[in-house]
Amino acid sequence: MRSPRDSGFMHRMAGLAIIGCSLISQGAVAAEGGTTHYLPGAVATMIDLAPTQPGWVIEPIYLHYEGDADTNKEIPIAGLNALGLKATTDVALLGGFYTFKQPVLGADYSVGAMLPHVWLTVEGQVETALGTFKQRDSASGLGDLTLVPAMLGWKRGPLQYNAAVTVYAPTGDYDVGELANPGLNYWTVNPWVGVSYNNAENGLNAALHGGIAFNTENPDTDYRSGIMTHVEGSVQQLLPLGKGFLSLGAEGFWLEQITADSGQRPILVDFKGRTAGIGPVLGYLRPLGEQNFVAEIRWLPESETKNRLRGDYVWLKIVYQF
Repeated sequence: MRSPRDSGFMHRMAGLAIIGCSLISQGAVAAEGGTTHYLPGAVATMIDLAPTQPGWVIEPIYLHYEGDADTNKEIPIAGLNALGLKATTDVALLGGFYTFKQPVLGADYSVGAMLPHVWLTVEGQVETALGTFKQRDSASGLGDLTLVPAMLGWKRGPLQYNAAVTVYAPTGDYDVGELANPGLNYWTVNPWVGVSYNNAENGLNAALHGGIAFNTENPDTDYRSGIMTHVEGSVQQLLPLGKGFLSLGAEGFWLEQITADSGQRPILVDFKGRTAGIGPVLGYLRPLGEQNFVAEIRWLPESETKNRLRGDYVWLKIVYQF
């Protein structure tokens, strides 16, 4: 097949999209509310690599998540303890990134930010001094801002090496006693690294990324979510389609909490979370001269979970580079 790189497309495009996200999905992994800032699907495929072409990247993203927890599993959330949590979340993000002409440490250097708008509904059995009652809350509004102060990409033939630091700022609304909150009310710093491979002859692409997320304490609940590691990998095959290329592949993810949460409630004795799964990826790449357009959809069902909700992530990512 005629690889996209024959026209210089893959070299310019290697990783248009960057980071995905300050997504507040009430139901991601253990930690307060059963969620964290980093979610499966944020950095996994070739659309997520560090840009290697100077200029701007605009990236709108949509995420839908539905999940529920074991009715016997108690999860701390917004100063409450809840059983049988169920959550539905929709998030729309708009991201912007700029890659400088001047290299840093021999790499293409980018900075950026992403702002999400969140719609969510959460329900569960809440424990109080008077007994256990069903509570159902809905909320919408701006979520926690994602800042990317440093993202580096090194091209070495068919390989690209990536490194970045992502910071999640508590800009979303948060109220103690509410199951549904657009924000998490604490900071997260998430450094990550990765490597990708692009075969210019047959259109085969593969990527592997991993990172560690460090959380500060929630000042309103005196709760500190534990440190989390995450690893995501993907394999994709590019096929000519019209004036562009169809991308078919799969993504696997694994998130593991390596330190327990800490706080005032006895539930925190060894409260750690885990999630893992694999799902299909479908995309379309369209070179437009010095500009590029990429769209990708992912369905990521969770197949193995601990101390968290279990459900499905559906991502839609669109990238325009100019």
